Amino acid sequence: MAVPKSKVSKQRRNKRRSAVWKLEALSLNKCPKCGAYRLPHRMCKSCMTYNGREFGAVEASK
Repeated sequence: MAVPKSKVSKQRRNKRRSAVWKLEALSLNKCPKCGAYRLPHRMCKSCMTYNGREFGAVEASK
């Protein structure tokens, strides 16, 4: 049976359990309609389209 030789501190345990080091930079794709950058598999916020469909009206800025 495996028995630890010494106590593992809370800091060491929590460092091991954290997933911060696993994160990667987000990849960005260009929208085929307007050319703005967007996250993959998500609606484009500038032209409100996804997969060739329109999902709302674009709000005009002042």
